[in-house]
Parts: sequence; C-alpha cells; structure tokens
Amino acid sequence: MERGSSILRPEPDSAGLPKSPASPDRAVFVRGRSLPQPKHDLPKGFVRNRRIRAEGSRFLAKLPAARFPLVVFDPQYRGVLDHQAYGNEGARQRARAGLAQMTEAEIGGFLYEIDRVLMPSGHLLLWTDKFHLCMGLHPWLEGTELAIVDLIVWNKLRMGMGYRSRRVSEYLAVVQKAPRRAKGVWGAHDIPDVWDEKVTGAGPHAKPVGLQSRLIESLTNPGDTVIDPAAGSFSVLESCRRTSREFLGCDIAG
Repeated sequence: MERGSSILRPEPDSAGLPKSPASPDRAVFVRGRSLPQPKHDLPKGFVRNRRIRAEGSRFLAKLPAARFPLVVFDPQYRGVLDHQAYGNEGARQRARAGLAQMTEAEIGGFLYEIDRVLMPSGHLLLWTDKFHLCMGLHPWLEGTELAIVDLIVWNKLRMGMGYRSRRVSEYLAVVQKAPRRAKGVWGAHDIPDVWDEKVTGAGPHAKPVGLQSRLIESLTNPGDTVIDPAAGSFSVLESCRRTSREFLGCDIAG
C-alpha cells in the first residue's frame, strides 16, 4: 500500500463490530466457479485421459501458454531423507528413493513452465514435504507470477519415519497465478485445511484421490483440462475421471 493511502473500514454495528457488506458484489466469496477455461488446441500427439510416457518439463514446454486452470505437481525429491541422511529407510522408502530424483534447478524449470501454461488466476497444487516447507518454497517461485495462497495438510492416517516426531502428514501448497482472487474462482467453501485420508493408491508416490478430486471440483469446471507433468501413480487421472474433468499428463516412467 502506498504511503498516504487510507484503509476503508465498514461502519461498526450497535455492538461495535464491523457490519457485513450489504451488497452481494462485495462478498468475500460466492459459491460456484465463474471463470471459464480459454479455448485451445493441443500439440500433435498429445492425447487427453491417457498415461503418457514423457519428461515433464519438455511436455509442459509444448503446451500453449495461459490456457489451463489447474496444474498438479508432485516433485520427486528426497527432501527430509537426504537432509537426515537415512541409511535404513525400509522397503517403502527404498522404493521411492529408486525413482528418478529432481534437482532444485529442475524443479525451478518445471515451475517456470507451469507459470507459463496457467491461465490468469489459475492454480497450482504443489505437493511438498516437511523439510521443504520449513526451508521455504518461495525461492522456487521467484521470477514467476505464482504466489502461495493456502496450505492443506494431508493426514495419511499412517505413522511414518522421524528422529523426533513421527511423520503422518504431507503438505499441499495452493499456489495461484496473478491476478490472485478467490471470488468466482475457488468454487467450494467446505474443504478443511486438514484432510484425513488413507493411502489407497499403488506405488511409493501415491496421493489421496479424494482430496485431489475435491480440489479439482473447486478449481475447475466440468470438462476443463487438468495438467499433471509428473503423474507418478496417475492418481490425478483417477480424480479427473471421478469429477468429469479432462486429464492431460505424463510421467518419465510411463
């Protein structure tokens, strides 16, 4: 805010509390989503609703700019495991560690392309772990129009590793491209910021289909296309099938 500018505050009611805005146009949010996806054509060879084997950043680079309302990105990094130098990770973590790991520079490259393909006010759902959350995600977003607007904790209902507290959660940063707004863009207002859901998908990188489905319903309209450039177990594909959305995504392992 510029110096000298004033903040407009609603007049207080008889109890001394600010009155709610009288006009519906001034409401903080409205139910439903009014932001349509722009029309677009896909590059040759790109097919919706299928598992595609491809490198994600190159996949994104071929997509048209500013056309998609939602991208889901689950970077493959070791995060806490590397920081704590675990050597006895167990079968589940060895399976995850065997996947191709992304460097910090590669993750930055993904986010650059995600920023490019998102439509104005579009969203990125960015999965992260405790280590990267505490260290800060903002350096990854530098030089983009992306900013974190919310955070959802996924309680996996299963005890994990930890030198001190045992991990039961992963974190989903809700990121929005400018201009940032919720009204007419975020369609549901009953999603809790702590979501309980057991892992039911296959593979070491499985994510909660129920949570992703609910967010896809909130952040897109039926028939919109959701992008996933590092699809892993393709849980986002299943979420799109459940919500009548189109899926377009890939994974380096196919």
